[in-house]
Amino acid sequence: MAFVGLVIAVIGLIHFYLWKRLVRDAFRPGRLRRAGGVLAILLAVLVPATMIGTRTADLRWLAWPGFLWIALMFYLLVTLAALEIPRLAVSLWIRKRGKGTAPATTAGAGNPAELAPMAAEGASPASGSPVGALSTGTDLRADSAASGEPLGDVTPPGIERRLLLARGAAIFAGLTAAGITGYGVRTALGPPQLDRFQFPLAKLPRAMDGTRLAVVSDIHLGPLTGVRHAARIVELINSVDADLVCIVGDLVDGSVAELGRFAAPLADIRARRGAYFVTGNHEYYSGYQEWVTEVARLGVRPLRNERLEIEGLDLAGVNDIGGADFGDGPDLRRALGDRDTSRPVVLMAHQPLVARDAAPFGVDLQVSGHTHGGQMAPFNLLVKLEQPVVSGYGEVDGVPVYVTNGAGFWGPPVRVGAPPQVTLIELRTP
Repeated sequence: MAFVGLVIAVIGLIHFYLWKRLVRDAFRPGRLRRAGGVLAILLAVLVPATMIGTRTADLRWLAWPGFLWIALMFYLLVTLAALEIPRLAVSLWIRKRGKGTAPATTAGAGNPAELAPMAAEGASPASGSPVGALSTGTDLRADSAASGEPLGDVTPPGIERRLLLARGAAIFAGLTAAGITGYGVRTALGPPQLDRFQFPLAKLPRAMDGTRLAVVSDIHLGPLTGVRHAARIVELINSVDADLVCIVGDLVDGSVAELGRFAAPLADIRARRGAYFVTGNHEYYSGYQEWVTEVARLGVRPLRNERLEIEGLDLAGVNDIGGADFGDGPDLRRALGDRDTSRPVVLMAHQPLVARDAAPFGVDLQVSGHTHGGQMAPFNLLVKLEQPVVSGYGEVDGVPVYVTNGAGFWGPPVRVGAPPQVTLIELRTP
């Protein structure tokens, strides 16, 4: 409950900031500002409603508007935050310049010294004389001050400049966020790209030189992906003529009953030495036992804390860390403890973090996913706080780790700076 409360508080603060910069600062008091406030509240409610509601079939319709708003919200926040320093600099310049500028006056309400003779000649406020104009101008200023809204030609120039600055920043942020989100949607919903990587494996027999592993992760079959999503991933995998196919978790976001037909194309995977699967954290939110059975039925072998000897190579797979809460966590000792260390071993593990525990077992290469490559830059900077490798090749406590970006998306159907991919790893003898 404390975590949920913290998340709701953060969502509320973000929407308050967006309302302040996009509505309150950019509009004078009135109907538009009130409408903007109501919209900000509704959008703030939409975020948790989407996160919770899309887990049930009745509220899946929230997925598109809710997740698209989450992406827009994120990029509005990033853009506006980036504008804060230049905005502050311009505001200080306006304030400094405004101190040396006399406020504009209404017609006829000029220098009191010039008005005194007119008053002395008997001009009446009711007659429309300059004195009347002076009195009326004063009253209008009082009314303007009471309402909090500057009045036309008596508005100090600095206020008009600040209003113009706020509107310009709001328009720039809105166009930037919309443009980035649109690009990200097109990327996320487009076909995955092929990433090629050669890796020298010291113990690899010469007869297995050039062994090709097609690695894919984070397919995330769900309400926004459709049937075609898995089919085009399988087409790309089959096009590279791989020896082994490694599906390293987060295949689904829903039950077999809901998404089984979306996963059916996996039965068409072609690989000389088979296709293999390990669980990711999302399988445990989606009925992992049913999915392990379903994946096996489709011809993809689950590796459940176990190891296979494939000619001169060992292929091992461990359950995801998230499975520990379900009594189905990773067991590296069971998978690797009794192996022949003269043989090279490739470990399939959903999260790169597993490499720290795998290091004592002499793993020659770990293939992982989970990070989505950050999915939405600059979010990848935060992913580094949790995972030692975000995308591509790295080493963790001496274990070589390759992290694929994943072929799907989670949450917003948006990818920026981390296109969907299938990775082809070619193992070479040194």
